[in-house]
Amino acid sequence: MYPNRKHLLAAAALWAACAVPAAGCGGGSAHPPATASASGAGCPAALARAKEAVRLAERTAAAWNGPTTGPAAVPGKSLVYVAQTMTNPGVAGVAEGVREAAAAIGWQVRVIDGDGSPAGIQAALSQAVTLRPSGIVIGGFDPRLTAQQTEHARAEGITLIGWHAVGSPGPSKEPPLFTNITTRVEEVAGISADWVVARSGGAAGVVVFTDDSIPFARAKAELITRRLAACPGVELLATENIPIPDAGQRTPQEVSSLLSRFRDRWTDSVAVNDLYFADAAPALRAAGRPGGGPPFNIGAGDGDPSAFQRINSHGFQAATVPEPLSQQGWQAVDEFNRAFAGQPASGYVAPVHVVTADNSGGATSWDPQGYREAYRRIWHGG
Repeated sequence: MYPNRKHLLAAAALWAACAVPAAGCGGGSAHPPATASASGAGCPAALARAKEAVRLAERTAAAWNGPTTGPAAVPGKSLVYVAQTMTNPGVAGVAEGVREAAAAIGWQVRVIDGDGSPAGIQAALSQAVTLRPSGIVIGGFDPRLTAQQTEHARAEGITLIGWHAVGSPGPSKEPPLFTNITTRVEEVAGISADWVVARSGGAAGVVVFTDDSIPFARAKAELITRRLAACPGVELLATENIPIPDAGQRTPQEVSSLLSRFRDRWTDSVAVNDLYFADAAPALRAAGRPGGGPPFNIGAGDGDPSAFQRINSHGFQAATVPEPLSQQGWQAVDEFNRAFAGQPASGYVAPVHVVTADNSGGATSWDPQGYREAYRRIWHGG
């Protein structure tokens, strides 16, 4: 959910402020080995399901499966995109999609940068409200941390739509969002675990990297480990709880320790965010591990440009589960149009996609086909 380190540092503090008690995954906890066969014969059903799920998720030419009907363009509207920080590639990618879509529908749009700090975000949202736009995009931050400004926007009759503002897609009563745009965490977690099962033929030794201080990340890691456990041939070697603010310092040390403990038993890794692999690379390189794996590493979420670059260059990351950032920006504009026309949210959630060096085409972002044409037809006919 959080594509770069600056955003993650702020997100860790924001999530900690509103965290609720939950069972954690623990830090560096070892797990008893599973009974595995070299062929992965311990989970034929799970392996077959994983292979099919990954095959579908790796498609790059799938037809548009989002909305094809909706209200015509409501004229004369204006939007403000409040960004958690424009140095965050995910936030910036969605902002560019909103700009592009607003031009296509005939609206004005302005971007205000929160600069990555709670105070900056609150000031940016306050400024957005004073502009009295038709709608505001909550771009990558938790609106519960801007409750005063959010309430002011609601009192002014300004429509709010979130991107990664809360953990689940769809409308939200508290905080008050017409809809929230994101992929489903359970699908992202599931396909990342399935990729490991499919890649390994159902026989892998896996390390999961997470940050238990962030409830969203902890929940994602728990979903990943549950899906991995469906295959008895997959051994969960350890769950490494490395707080995001400490990842740059701690990840290389932990990776060196893992290499010493597990040696060739460590074949695969899943991380709740791609950044762990940027920090793991020096230790893996120093140990003489090949950039193309093992361990074969997949990031369970976002897919920022640096992750694509590592994947394309076989630089200690083999795959990621990216968000379709530009498409989600277009979706935000379409959702506003539905709100302005008095219609409900579309309910669309982008399907998960897996990027590897074999299907990336050398790109540095995931931009699916067909959505621009579909939204233009909805708004303008033809």
